[in-house]
Amino acid sequence: MRRPKSVVLWLIPLYLCLVTLLSGCVRYEVGVNFESPTHGEMIQHIKLADRLTSFSRTTAEDWLKSIERRTRQLQGRTKRISEQDLTVIIPFDNGADLQKKFNQFFNPVEPGKTAVSEELPQFESHLEVRQNNLLFWIRNHVELELDLRSLGVISSNGNVLVSPGSLLELQFSLSAPWGAKPILTSDASAINPQSDRIGNQVIWTLQPGQINHIEAVFWLPSPIGIGALVIVLFVALGMYLKSQLSPVGVKTANPSL
Repeated sequence: MRRPKSVVLWLIPLYLCLVTLLSGCVRYEVGVNFESPTHGEMIQHIKLADRLTSFSRTTAEDWLKSIERRTRQLQGRTKRISEQDLTVIIPFDNGADLQKKFNQFFNPVEPGKTAVSEELPQFESHLEVRQNNLLFWIRNHVELELDLRSLGVISSNGNVLVSPGSLLELQFSLSAPWGAKPILTSDASAINPQSDRIGNQVIWTLQPGQINHIEAVFWLPSPIGIGALVIVLFVALGMYLKSQLSPVGVKTANPSL
């Protein structure tokens, strides 16, 4: 699977956490909700710790404003719960639209922006959604890969000295009307993050400092297939009624001759 390299513009406060060793400074939740084959929402909840915003309020505010700006570019909306708490909602029409908007949001190319400092972490991120129409049902295959190795503190020999897992909480969730089934990858270079099921929602807890691979399959009803079935049944019913009523019409017409 092809994964374009991108710069982490949306996790700028992370390095401030690593420097100051603040516990739980950023909580970032990304959820994809499929309500139907033709509508869904990508919902994000970002919460910054008070100590982080106090340490660098300007940096944190600039980061949140960048998120709000990119959300508007994708016809989404944001809600500020507080100065440290932001909710983002971006609608999508189908799997292809979700794939386009997800990758555009997390791999931003903002006009007028110069190259980001090499001190900021870099990672690879890519979401792929494949949909197969099987008459009355649509099979959806979602695959997400996040290379978060740059979010760890690495020694000169390549060992992870400090894992930001206690500093950064990352979660990805997927919900569908009938739930989704996680698929384990056999890729030795990537890990399958821990997943939990709550009703029709599956939640993965991502591991900073690792390559995270998420795969899941779920089914949705096909509007085209169901619509075609309704038309066929309607036509069949009309032909049946016509065959039943036609003889009666002929008999009532004869006495008037």
